[in-house]
Amino acid sequence: MLSRTEWLDAGLELLAGEGAPAVTIERLTSALGVTKGSYYHHFKGASGYKAALLEHFEAQYTTRLIDTVEGDRDDGEKLRHLLRLVLADPDSAALEIAVRAWALQDPEVRAAQERVDKARTAYLEKLCRGLGMDVDPDRFAQLLYLILIGAEQVVPPIGKQDLREIYDLVLRLID
Repeated sequence: MLSRTEWLDAGLELLAGEGAPAVTIERLTSALGVTKGSYYHHFKGASGYKAALLEHFEAQYTTRLIDTVEGDRDDGEKLRHLLRLVLADPDSAALEIAVRAWALQDPEVRAAQERVDKARTAYLEKLCRGLGMDVDPDRFAQLLYLILIGAEQVVPPIGKQDLREIYDLVLRLID
C-alpha cells in the first residue's frame, strides 16, 4: 500500500505537469499503478485529498526550506542559502505556476496560496531586517519574492542560472 506522502507527491507531480484538472483519483491511480482502496484509506474523498495536497505543498515548498536554513549562523547566510535552495529545484517553477493558476479558480486554493505567500514574505522580511540595510528591509524582502514570482511567470520563464545572476546583482546592492 502506498504511503500518504507518495499519493501527495504524485498529486504535486500531476499538478505541475498538467494543472489542477489532471489531479483526479483516476489519474492518480493510473500514474501510481494502484487501485482506489489505498487512496480512500488515506483521504476522505477529493476534498480531503485537495486539503492534504495543499498542506503538503506548503510543507515541502515553504516550511521545509525555512527549517533547513534556520540552522545557519546569520541572516545573510540564511538568505543566500534559501535562495540557493529555491533555485536548485528545477521543477518548482511549474508547480508554483500551477498552484497560482488553480488559486484563481478555487477559493480554498487561494487561501492556501495567500498563506504560503504571507509565510514566505514574512520570513524574507525577518531575514532582511537582520541585515542592517540602508533600504526598507520589508520592501527589499518583497522585491526578492517578486523577482522569483515574476521570473516564473514570464514566457519563456527566466532560467535558473539567469535568475541566480539577477539575485547576485540584487544582493550586491545591500553589501
